[in-house]
Amino acid sequence: MISLLLAQKIAQLFLIILLGYIMVKWGLFQPQDSYVLSKLSLYLLMPMVIFDSFQMEYSPVVSSGLLLAFAASTVAHILMILLATAGGRLWHLSVPEQCSLIYTNAGSLIIPIVSSVLGTKWVIYTSAYLTVQNLFVWTHGICLFSGMKKIAWKKILCNPNLFAILLGLLTFFGRVRLPGVILDTVSTLGSVIGPICMLVTGMLFAALDLKKLLQQKRLYFIIFLRMLFCPALILLVIICSGTRTLSPDSSYVMLVVFLAVTTPSASLVTQLAQLHRQEPEYVSAINIATTLVSIATMPLFVALYETL
Repeated sequence: MISLLLAQKIAQLFLIILLGYIMVKWGLFQPQDSYVLSKLSLYLLMPMVIFDSFQMEYSPVVSSGLLLAFAASTVAHILMILLATAGGRLWHLSVPEQCSLIYTNAGSLIIPIVSSVLGTKWVIYTSAYLTVQNLFVWTHGICLFSGMKKIAWKKILCNPNLFAILLGLLTFFGRVRLPGVILDTVSTLGSVIGPICMLVTGMLFAALDLKKLLQQKRLYFIIFLRMLFCPALILLVIICSGTRTLSPDSSYVMLVVFLAVTTPSASLVTQLAQLHRQEPEYVSAINIATTLVSIATMPLFVALYETL
């Protein structure tokens, strides 16, 4: 069931990427027109997704599961950052390549899959991964892309994404629910981030020389690290740590976190690369290639998680 839903969702994303590609090839838009869409998704739609994920009913069981998801997500990100940093030195990985290894497309893929397969009550645990990822993106990731040696906390704390994280945590633990009209507006805005990100990817991909791209051996190496090595490493840590047996719900909580790790490289990285003028077309190719490979790798890793 999970494997089928994964394949269906990935197929939908590919169709949207194709639409973005066609719009550019037909001359309706230029690849650089995606810049505005990138800013829209980064600074408006993503904060809506983050905040909306915290609008769940509070309970001690959910709270403990959320803390487990936060801890697991943090460990997973630290391990992948260490791997990317070591890779930057050993294999001379560029900043976009390092970020493509660390940050995943969990926002677009995992929320609908978790909702359909496990039920809506498990969606909140996806917010833990998204929260941790956004904290690292807007600190570690921004420092890499901008070349800053020190984190500009004042500028980062004013970022709408981190503000959404803080406000979401306060409303969840404070047991505050927004009025229906406002919550529906937030949910509606957040629901379009997946299609917008895929359109941006397709528009950028239209500017690529596909034949030249496929001849780059480095692309295949990045795909291997992102889609096989990173998930295998995190799965090994999950199995050895015994976190799946901490409580009746912990197996599903850890499955949500692991699913997020197995997703393709983040469209967010493509948008950051575009905003900072650092090989956005190449990063777009990584995003599309890893999305294609995920059709096989995500169901495989889910099967391994359930078997081991």
